Amino acid sequence: MSQEQPPKIEFPCPDYPIKVVGKNSDDFETFVVEVMRVHVPDLDVSRITIRDSSKGTYRSIRMFITATGEEQLKSLHEELIASDRVHIVI
Repeated sequence: MSQEQPPKIEFPCPDYPIKVVGKNSDDFETFVVEVMRVHVPDLDVSRITIRDSSKGTYRSIRMFITATGEEQLKSLHEELIASDRVHIVI
């Protein structure tokens, strides 16, 4: 049996979705955006969507970036996940 390989991402990749989930707090969005801007200086904040969990314990922030390469995505993921405020980055 041959297994299908996941599609390769071609860079630059516009509209690359990123979702960050963490504990809900007043400044969680600010924290995430500040980290994102280090790696994505041209982040379009008008395309950010925020959702709180049903009980309000967690908050998810979804945004779209122009991914420039694997190194950018890896660095971004590592910096976000290193924070004890972030539970998952998708």
